[in-house]
Amino acid sequence: MLRDKGVQFEEIDLNRGLTVEALDALVGTRDYRDFLNSRNELYRERDMKRSPPSRAEALELMSQHPNLIKRPILVDGARIVLGSEVGQG
Repeated sequence: MLRDKGVQFEEIDLNRGLTVEALDALVGTRDYRDFLNSRNELYRERDMKRSPPSRAEALELMSQHPNLIKRPILVDGARIVLGSEVGQG
């Protein structure tokens, strides 16, 4: 859809996972909890909405369980659009 509109972007296969360092750089100063996929089974099992993990633990969990990362993630310089925000605007 984006390519059809002539939008240039680099695609990263999140299913292969990202290192903790790569996730830390991606999240930057943003709230790491925004990157957690609330529809993920692990998210629900651990009741992360009520009791979120620390940033370090969340990055480690997202690295080990790529489906815990909210998708899609679109990055345009310093601007990041996550999940359901894509297509809005």
